Amino acid sequence: MLHIEQFEVGQSYVTAKVENRYGDIVKINIEAGRLGIELQETLFKIKGRRPRLAYVMTTINDTGKILVRKLPVIGVKDWLLIYEEDLFLLAVKDAYDEVDIRIVD
Repeated sequence: MLHIEQFEVGQSYVTAKVENRYGDIVKINIEAGRLGIELQETLFKIKGRRPRLAYVMTTINDTGKILVRKLPVIGVKDWLLIYEEDLFLLAVKDAYDEVDIRIVD
């Protein structure tokens, strides 16, 4: 579970920072557009694996509803990059503050 302190809104994306298990700050970037996710190695135990799918889950603050998205893993980057329209729009509204991501080989 990644706890997000605050989203910064750009023109076509939102960014946030989270702390990885080593105490380092890692950038999250959420964009609309094509569906997919690019993982960040220090946030996940990938160890050379190439996961196929990731399930991204969050609870909407105002309603308590749970949003779940199944996204193909596009690759691995220096930051966590999520491409998903609803997560982007809800982040712009600051409608959630935690994201749970489960990867599947």
